[in-house]
Amino acid sequence: MRIAGFHGTAMLDAARVGRDAGRIADEVIAHLAGLVGSKLTVTLEIEAEVPSGAPEHVVRTVTENCRTLKFNSQGFEKE
Repeated sequence: MRIAGFHGTAMLDAARVGRDAGRIADEVIAHLAGLVGSKLTVTLEIEAEVPSGAPEHVVRTVTENCRTLKFNSQGFEKE
């Protein structure tokens, strides 16, 4: 049997995203990327619930940073 693909989803600790993403890059992505002819797509998805509401300056900063970092999509939701 030939294995033709892989998919995986992992929840990262928001306080340790760099560490967790680094481990995933080293221990999973690097192995898959090293396969001849492999094509990888890695997606980072962020969901935030802010029951007390996000302050306007945070909305502006996050929106601008997402634009600068070329996010495919982003947005805040209003109640």
